[in-house]
Amino acid sequence: MKDPRKGQLEAKISEAIIKFERDHMGRGPEEVKTHIIEDMILVRLKGVLTLAEKQLAKSEQGIELIKKVRANLIENSRSLLEQIISDLTMTKLISLHTDISTVTGERVILFTVAENLQKKLT
Repeated sequence: MKDPRKGQLEAKISEAIIKFERDHMGRGPEEVKTHIIEDMILVRLKGVLTLAEKQLAKSEQGIELIKKVRANLIENSRSLLEQIISDLTMTKLISLHTDISTVTGERVILFTVAENLQKKLT
C-alpha cells in the first residue's frame, strides 16, 4: 500500500511543476504524474506541445528546433526549478535531466536528490 506522505509529496511536486510550466513555458500540461523512486523523482508530463509546436514537429528541422528551444527554456529557469524541488523535498538537488517527445507530446523530467526520499517517507 502506498504511504500517504509519499503520495502527498508526489502530488505537491506535480502541482508545482504544472505551475512552473504555465508560468515559464507558456502553458501547462494536460496531465502530470510524479513518482518518487529512492533518490529520484520522475515527473511525466503529457500534452505539453503547443499547436505551433505540433505543426513544427512535422519536419526534422522543426523537431530539432522544438527540442533546442525547450532545452534552453529549462536551462534558463533551472535554478528556479531546482529551488522548487529542494523546498518541497527539503533535500539538496543533485541533478536534473529532461527530454521531450515530439511524437507523443510528453516530457519527462528526472531529478536526483541527496537522500533516499522513498525510504525517508515510508
